[in-house]
Amino acid sequence: MRRYQVWMAAGVLAGAALAVTPSRAVAQGYGLYEHDACAMARAGTGVAAPCADGSAMFFNPAGLAGITGKVATVGGVLINTSGSFTADATGHVSDLSDGHYPAPNVYLAMPLGTGKYAVGLGLFAPYGLTTEWPTTAAGRFDGYKSKIQSIYLQPTVAMKLNDRWNIGAGFDVNFMSVELDQRLDLSQQQAAPGVTFAMLGIPAGTDFGDASLTGNGTGVGYHLGIQFKASDRLSFGLRYMSRQLVKFNSAKATFTQVPTGILLPGGNPFGVPAGTPLDALVAGQFLPDSQLSNQGGSTWLRVPEQIVLGTAYQITPKLTGLFDLQWTNWAVFDTLTIKLDRAPTQQLPENNSAVIDWRLGGEYQLNPSTVLRAGVLAHKGASPDENVTPNLPEGSRTEFTAGFGTRLTPMLGFDFALQYIDQADRRGRSGPPGPNDGLYAFSAYLVGASFVYRF
Repeated sequence: MRRYQVWMAAGVLAGAALAVTPSRAVAQGYGLYEHDACAMARAGTGVAAPCADGSAMFFNPAGLAGITGKVATVGGVLINTSGSFTADATGHVSDLSDGHYPAPNVYLAMPLGTGKYAVGLGLFAPYGLTTEWPTTAAGRFDGYKSKIQSIYLQPTVAMKLNDRWNIGAGFDVNFMSVELDQRLDLSQQQAAPGVTFAMLGIPAGTDFGDASLTGNGTGVGYHLGIQFKASDRLSFGLRYMSRQLVKFNSAKATFTQVPTGILLPGGNPFGVPAGTPLDALVAGQFLPDSQLSNQGGSTWLRVPEQIVLGTAYQITPKLTGLFDLQWTNWAVFDTLTIKLDRAPTQQLPENNSAVIDWRLGGEYQLNPSTVLRAGVLAHKGASPDENVTPNLPEGSRTEFTAGFGTRLTPMLGFDFALQYIDQADRRGRSGPPGPNDGLYAFSAYLVGASFVYRF
């Protein structure tokens, strides 16, 4: 039997072919943008005028310079998804497994001295997602569970240069973990040199093994921001979050045999008696030091940089409009390389593209203690047509948001947000690189909440 080709191992350990956190894909690539209920309710806009809490250290570090008093923000988002894959040949529909996945965020910020300077510490997840299918799904041999968790710890400092200009910077420490679970297809394996099990009558899609690949790594980067207040009503902002290289030097591949229940007939090419279980013949491949035994590996992942330009305009004393334009350089994820101890090195092309998305949001001051918010955003997918897989079945999206913020006490505030993701159906594949063989559908709704305490 030939060595098992880990088609998607590079994807789990390197990104776009797979997916991460228990939270499904909610942005292009494997990006997440829901880091605060206030900003989430207005479609993530805020680079020119971040919300007046610690979340400014993500949306624009310069925004911390305008903070008044010490403030702690604790919140999160619950992501609920649905999706399916419909095979062209059979019309069979595989549904995504049901799931409800949280993504928390925590911020602490405070001014220093006379208020010219401010510092903060944030914990958030700008990259990550999970995609999970039943083990009977059509794409299970590419991956039935794909997961990336990326947690950024960001100490931040900001400075008010004058009445018009603010600047800010943060240092990002990225703690990342990845996982991919996939089934192995016996029909595609070699029973002898030049002879596959399919040639011996084993049906395509015969599960005989389960592979799980996991890894952990740490990356470092930085986050910069600037704000300019052109007038009492008009502001501009710019932020940059750097690219990172995360290395997974101690990845692990775990293999488990899955019974086929197949009994060999008489006169079989293996020369064994009729009724011999096929599982007994392949069991040796899972023994220690064999080709499908547990083994180590390594790979790396490039996390893309982001550039966001935005503006905020106070239309009336109570109504403010915001617009952001974001560029994310998913093109850095072009090729995956993975090395396993007893399997050949894999180099898989991903060929992702940089993506631009636009965000339009607004908020209305209903009364002194309550603000209403809403927004809309849109973007295309980062993956090319040939790399739309069960691990990351992304496509062009339009997303709608709404929410409110209210002051519960003089010191405690509460923000709430809802978001709906409408993704266009997109053709993709359910197996190794080759022609697309079906249609992916996906949608999601998100619920976000944050508590803001000022002291």
